[in-house]
Amino acid sequence: MAESEKNFRVLSPPAGSAFSPEHLQYLRRWKRDRILITVTRWAILLILVLGWEALARLEWINTFVTSQPSRVWGVIVQMYSSGELWYHLGVTVGETIAGFVLGTLGGVLIAILLWWSPFWSRTAEPFIVVINSIPKVALGPIFIVWLGTNIQAIVAMAITVSIIVTVLMVFTGFQEVDENKIKLLRTFGATKAQVLTKVVLPATIPTIVGAVKVNVGLSLVGTIVGEFLVAKAGLGFLIVYGGQVFNMSLVMAGVILLMLVSTLLYYVVTRLEAAAQMSRAR
Repeated sequence: MAESEKNFRVLSPPAGSAFSPEHLQYLRRWKRDRILITVTRWAILLILVLGWEALARLEWINTFVTSQPSRVWGVIVQMYSSGELWYHLGVTVGETIAGFVLGTLGGVLIAILLWWSPFWSRTAEPFIVVINSIPKVALGPIFIVWLGTNIQAIVAMAITVSIIVTVLMVFTGFQEVDENKIKLLRTFGATKAQVLTKVVLPATIPTIVGAVKVNVGLSLVGTIVGEFLVAKAGLGFLIVYGGQVFNMSLVMAGVILLMLVSTLLYYVVTRLEAAAQMSRAR
């Protein structure tokens, strides 16, 4: 559920209730602004696409370098007809989901272990900072040597990109939990596991959700980087292959499909977040 939809549900009074003129005016203005924003977004996108196509047809830009929307669409239709489209999309999405799930779960688990042991959290802090500062692309050749030129190396790249960010975000969220609540539970004799499950984790759910949203994009970035290096299928492979044979229409098609996949994955995570919030509200 989009943020605006959640706000609308909060703002809308229950059926049969009295509407004040001011409230009705505010809702109408809010709905009008929402429609205007949506229309403006689509208008900007349409202008960009049509402008790109017009510049290409007028030969004001070099289509060998930039391609044009009609050619890109033709490539996508051709891949769809041959069945390659769903194959390459499935490879990239599957690798991204694997890296996303493993990276997120692994990051949350490491953050819990660091919170559980202050000694190891202080010990590991400089190592985490150093690992986070390393460009993850530099680790690609290492994974290729260790794991081979296969899907494992690509998933490892996706995990590496997302796991450290998860650790930093979630562990920081753990540290910001109200100490008074933790002291209260300990006063009543709560164990460390009870403190974790009853206070720390519930209080950090917004941070974990934020980490999940970030990890969707990061996992996709890691997957594409891995596909650039070793893949024989996937959107990253299409982009690299298109560049090697100077087929910019194929490159642009891969980039556009990548944008659509990123948007879809983010939308799915947002919907899951909204469903979790509704379940907690009940």
